[in-house]
Amino acid sequence: MMNPIKELFNIEYPIIQGGMVWCSGWKLASAVSNAGGLGLIGAGSMHPGVLREHIQKCRLATANPFGVNVPLLYPGIENIMDIIAEEGVKIVFTSAGNPAVWTPFLKERGIKVAHVIANKKFAEKAQQSGVDAIVAEGFEAGGHNGREETTTFCLLPEICDAVSIPVIAAGGIGSGRAMLAAFALGADGVQIGSLFAASLESSAHINFKNAIINAEEGDTKLSLKSLVPVRLLKNEFYQQVAKAEAEGANRSELMKLLGRGRAKKGMFEGDLKEGELEIGQIASAVHQIRPAAAILQDIWQEFLSEKERISNLSV
Repeated sequence: MMNPIKELFNIEYPIIQGGMVWCSGWKLASAVSNAGGLGLIGAGSMHPGVLREHIQKCRLATANPFGVNVPLLYPGIENIMDIIAEEGVKIVFTSAGNPAVWTPFLKERGIKVAHVIANKKFAEKAQQSGVDAIVAEGFEAGGHNGREETTTFCLLPEICDAVSIPVIAAGGIGSGRAMLAAFALGADGVQIGSLFAASLESSAHINFKNAIINAEEGDTKLSLKSLVPVRLLKNEFYQQVAKAEAEGANRSELMKLLGRGRAKKGMFEGDLKEGELEIGQIASAVHQIRPAAAILQDIWQEFLSEKERISNLSV
């Protein structure tokens, strides 16, 4: 039986690379797509003209399907969507907003749409809006996160039971074993971010990549919950946030502390002290900077070998 995610996106493996801000440029997206997965360009950190350039370069670098990840609450969303339509992008992953606003626009142009959610209510709303697939993302994930703090393996079966469209598991998926476990809970595919953030082709600064591969268990924490929850690697900026939150800082005080360009400073410019370092819990299991194709193949081969091992178990 054909896998619905492979069929939907016309890809070889049901593995999607997360569209991470400051990490997911055309080099990473094309490398993943060339390896048989689905590469995503992260539009959240790109001005419209930069996004157009990355789409065009990605198209030259791969003949395989690729997509664009779009956080719907970001400013200038109209320009971003116009560029996606003008450039003939065929796949869009949306997040951080109401999919009902832009899904009709995208679907009318023949674009496949997946939407990232963190609870059953929003999964049902996303399906009602007409999206083609849902990404069920647990709070293990890096970057912006759900307020409910539901883990991936608690969230996933709830979402799979609640909707009738394909479901992609995300958050804490960093191995073929984890991928197989996600499939056992009903997933049709997986989305992986942190491993690819530390890949050779990632546009993240080498300082940030090294911080990822040196991370240990417990080195990330969900922060800024009164604004938009985000999982951060602990550093001096994180300690400032934790102190402010412990002292009861309000939204405006936290906004002032966050300032502008904090994520760019950390992930793209490599300021490991004052920058915002968004990464998932699985960072503690990442120990090398490797090509994206090798990462994808290792996950897939482990998935197959674990699948065979499980099928041969005597119970």
